[in-house]
Amino acid sequence: MNRLDIITHYQQNPEVSVLIVGAGVNGIGTFRDLALQGVDVLMFDKGDFCSGASAASSHMVHGGIRYLENGEFRLVREAVQERNRLIENAPHYVKALPTVIPIFKLFSGLFNAPLKFMGLLDRPSERGAVVIKIGLLFYDAFTRKQGTVPKHQFKSRSGSLKEFPGINPKVRFTARYYDGAMHSPERICVEMVLDGETANPKAHALNYVALEGADGNSVTLKDQLSGETLYVHPKIVINASGPWIDIANAKMGMKTRFIGGTKGSHLILENPELRKAIGENEFFFENKDGRIVLIYPMIDKVMVGTSDLPIDNPEGVFCTNEEIDYFIEMVPIVIPGIPINRDQIVFHFSGVRPLPVADVNHPGQISRDHSIKETLPGDGVDFPIYSLVGGKWTSFRAFSEEVTDKTLGALKLSRKTSTRNLAIGGGRNYPGNQPAYEAWIDTTAHQTNLTYQRISDLFERYGTRAEDVAEYIAQGTDAPLQFLPTYSRREIEFIVKTEKVIHIHDFLLRRSMLAKLGRLSLANINEVANIIRNTLNWSVDRRDEEIKRTRMVLKENHGVVLDTNNPK
Repeated sequence: MNRLDIITHYQQNPEVSVLIVGAGVNGIGTFRDLALQGVDVLMFDKGDFCSGASAASSHMVHGGIRYLENGEFRLVREAVQERNRLIENAPHYVKALPTVIPIFKLFSGLFNAPLKFMGLLDRPSERGAVVIKIGLLFYDAFTRKQGTVPKHQFKSRSGSLKEFPGINPKVRFTARYYDGAMHSPERICVEMVLDGETANPKAHALNYVALEGADGNSVTLKDQLSGETLYVHPKIVINASGPWIDIANAKMGMKTRFIGGTKGSHLILENPELRKAIGENEFFFENKDGRIVLIYPMIDKVMVGTSDLPIDNPEGVFCTNEEIDYFIEMVPIVIPGIPINRDQIVFHFSGVRPLPVADVNHPGQISRDHSIKETLPGDGVDFPIYSLVGGKWTSFRAFSEEVTDKTLGALKLSRKTSTRNLAIGGGRNYPGNQPAYEAWIDTTAHQTNLTYQRISDLFERYGTRAEDVAEYIAQGTDAPLQFLPTYSRREIEFIVKTEKVIHIHDFLLRRSMLAKLGRLSLANINEVANIIRNTLNWSVDRRDEEIKRTRMVLKENHGVVLDTNNPK
């Protein structure tokens, strides 16, 4: 069903078992799980899928080694197990990531860690080699049976300097352990949406639909495109709106204070020297203020982050000049000899972590664990509301499973299938080794008459979903884009038709990595805009408005100002 069909369906049939407010990763994970159990479910979001906090992650799938200091062993165990599952279930988008910790002290923090564990110390403290070694032993032990990633290793100063000639010569050791790299969380989310709808004809997802209010058994929604109002009658509402949870509850007549979010920002740099210096490793270390920060290999770019600043209003967050200075000044702590400056920034992004309200002195002390806050029927509404508070990107599946089981119990239904070992989108039937990969490419190229290189490019972007893309391309006359030759007209048409693209920036920011990797120009935006216009039957005026809107979003949210003097 397309967007209009879905809206018409609920206008004529307003009853729905489960209504999910918010399409970030927790909402989408729950939507997919409920769909797989045969539940009729509608999910909506006032923006695009995965356009809020879930898009603004550090692009890591990780257990959170530092949470061991807070005694959150259950959280870390769950997260490292879920990290491994994501590497296995979404192999096209999640890869093992060697992570290097530069260590400048030996015994530092040895007594601070147990004091923090007992709640007797709350200030950040530098971790030395002994504390890090103990933490990594726990980290390895939690998933020894899964064996998805290698165990950690330690290197001496001489070994560290040999491997990384540009590293700070004051380093005493480096530790390497493995987490997961997730360059495109947005594509993981959109593929899970499609998986849910494909699995269950009674499961539907809408982007750009806003929550207006609730009364009795009815929830009022507003289509952001047409301005049309829609009324649905759910048995259960799941509030998965992340940083907006309390705001959404207030619109439904429930006064809550569940969220005490913090803002996190990141920069993406065009710095080939720094990219070469880190290799395929993420560097994970402490800044001077004790904040854990990172330098991350993002394809051919380098991402640096992240901040952790308390914030009250999740709307309109952006990366400030102070944060940019903070990131630029932190890199030389680890790699001092490479110039870093603002001219190298090709993209930046910010988001608000939906953390629980907590009375702490430092944001890093707030638990990243997840919980379901149930609000019983009353105060004007006849249905319970499950608010999904906290959580980590890595452990969304486990959180979604918990929410789904609770919902199934309330609906007096049983679980039909597990998501633990369920592939996501283009991770299905993924070739597990080089011969299998080459055979897959050869077969698909032969079936579609596309070149080996073209299929390889599509596979890199979409995993085994590339087969569907290639088949669509082969069914018509295609041509590479003039200003973006690695993409073609029919490839973009396929994505627009099948992945619920509403605005140009949906494609540029979330269905592709073009904006994130600094690969946009006025010329290729105009070229993409014309393809989307023809696919969605826009008028010329609508296309021009969309281009204007896209340039505004890129500038205000991501610091991308396109050069009108050099449109190419």
